[in-house]
Amino acid sequence: MLRFGARTAKLLEISYQGSDFSRRRRASFDALRPKPGDAIADIGCGNGMLTLELSRTIGDGGQVYGVDPSEDMRLAAKNRCEDFTNVEILDGTATDLPLETGSIDNAVSLQVFEYLDDLPAAVSEAARILKPGGRLVVGDMHWDTIAWFSDHPERMRKVLDAWDHHLVERCIPAVLPPVLRGAGFQVEEIIPIPFSDAELRPDGLSNMMIHLIKPFVVKKGLISENEASDWADEQTELAEAGRFFFSITHFVIMARKH
Repeated sequence: MLRFGARTAKLLEISYQGSDFSRRRRASFDALRPKPGDAIADIGCGNGMLTLELSRTIGDGGQVYGVDPSEDMRLAAKNRCEDFTNVEILDGTATDLPLETGSIDNAVSLQVFEYLDDLPAAVSEAARILKPGGRLVVGDMHWDTIAWFSDHPERMRKVLDAWDHHLVERCIPAVLPPVLRGAGFQVEEIIPIPFSDAELRPDGLSNMMIHLIKPFVVKKGLISENEASDWADEQTELAEAGRFFFSITHFVIMARKH
């Protein structure tokens, strides 16, 4: 599990409000197609940014249930959504949702499923809470799509291999659709959302990843502190020289319960 200090938490807050993360949230929002009066589950709501955006659309006649197992994230989400009476933040996980069977019109989960060790259980739980015809939208990276330039490709590969230890499944867009179909969902569309940077932007996905990867791989004992620092420093130097390049593709999976 990733844990953040105050400085990293501030960087994450900046990144989450930046253009890359806004695009990801918007892609999930658009795929969900929320309507006034909807009951929506935001599974793994984190700090509540998508929860808040959904609450504005569904109005007072609807309800958004933000579910997250992290007390810190739930507190952040409650603070963010405190002015909206149509939001309820709940303690729960993707495989144990504190919601009644057949009570939800649509459900969304953004960058959560890659951390789950039981995808069939999470899909079954989503199916349980959804009404017939309800939509489930899952957004996750496909980590095989990452392209990150370095003058030291072997070190880059070593760092990215070490970073894989922060998740359970690195290829959710490829492995989730058959699980959904097996649970009685119709997979309607899989939408790629590509991200590509030739600059190291302060609010960008690549900058946030550098600040997350470096301490994670060192703390796990997978990469030495000196090697991780050299890796991170090189990215700054490449950016200053106009040679930075980073690309990865996020996917939004749209499925409907039969």
